[in-house]
Amino acid sequence: MEERRMRFVNDCRKGYAEISMVASGTNLQLYFNANHNPYAQEQDCDFERERGKVHLRSSFIMNGVCVRFRGWVDLDRLDGAACLEFDEQRAQQEDAQLQEQIQSYNQRMAESRRIYHTPQTPPEDHHHRGGPGLPRGPMGW
Repeated sequence: MEERRMRFVNDCRKGYAEISMVASGTNLQLYFNANHNPYAQEQDCDFERERGKVHLRSSFIMNGVCVRFRGWVDLDRLDGAACLEFDEQRAQQEDAQLQEQIQSYNQRMAESRRIYHTPQTPPEDHHHRGGPGLPRGPMGW
């Protein structure tokens, strides 16, 4: 148990934690440093807030939904309490970024169509080469 406790504390100090939510069977890897999580400025791994506990907060995308993990772990027992909550602010940022990407894609597609557009030729009846009543060629034309 002591080895697990030391590994957990060291991992937290390095900027990440592996958390298992036994009741739901969910395993999470939380990151608290900017190298692994672009939202690290909003992350928290606080050993000072309450003696014998570490308080954790981390935002991430789970199954396409922006969520925030909030909880604490008792450092003696290595158990605690936590919740996942919808992160509306992060969802709005992600949506704005997606809309920008879609707009950029649409602009590139429109520009491509403009550059590579070839004028339409009038439709021809390729099935009747030479006019009606003449036999079709070897390719079925």
